[in-house]
Amino acid sequence: MSDQSKIEWTDATWNPVRGCTKISPGCKHCYAETFAERFRGVPGHPYEQGFDLRLVPSKLETPLEWKQPRRIFVNSMSDLFHEKVPVAYIRQVAQVMKAADWHTYQVLTKRAKRLKALLKDELFEFSHLPHIWWGVSVENRKHGLPRIDELREAPASVRFLSIEPLLEDLGSIDLTGISWVIVGGESGPGAREMKGAWVRSIREQCQDANVPFFFKQWGGVRKHETGRELDGFTYDELPILATA
Repeated sequence: MSDQSKIEWTDATWNPVRGCTKISPGCKHCYAETFAERFRGVPGHPYEQGFDLRLVPSKLETPLEWKQPRRIFVNSMSDLFHEKVPVAYIRQVAQVMKAADWHTYQVLTKRAKRLKALLKDELFEFSHLPHIWWGVSVENRKHGLPRIDELREAPASVRFLSIEPLLEDLGSIDLTGISWVIVGGESGPGAREMKGAWVRSIREQCQDANVPFFFKQWGGVRKHETGRELDGFTYDELPILATA
């Protein structure tokens, strides 16, 4: 957890849950798992248990302690909608987000079905709060595109897509009801290639649909060398409601 994140599209990270399990190709080279497992068995370290899923209730109130408004990526080291995270605990996280409403929260999941189900039921009171953005990860057509449909069917004020790592050409994307799209390539050892044509296709679709487009990185083994420019431009667009 950090109040000064290096992730380009956020300001801070907040992890009231730690650890996760892999469910799709986008998880293959999970940066969070790689980081956490380095510290497995280190006494007293936050990741002494590696990437095993666990709740961290002592971190629940952290956003209340941050007085300066921030964009906060919720559970950068986990997935709030993991099947083993109790609904009651997810509600506690949402209640903190509701209370500390001077921040903007970016909640990202690969478990889109559970996200939709809970936003329609136990989390409905939080679904339309404009400072809580609900998003899904998209890496390919088979696993990613169905998540977009699930997200679209969920009640929300702001819906966003994190298309990272982009592993193939996604073809035509239905951006109806989507407020923001992030695109990025995989980075680190074993990084899978992302082709420029795939990125340009998404950018053009966003432009046609008037959806803000954020290009995070080309990625690769040395992402600092490949940078963030796309055709000579840096795309840092944010949802229109970001300043509302």
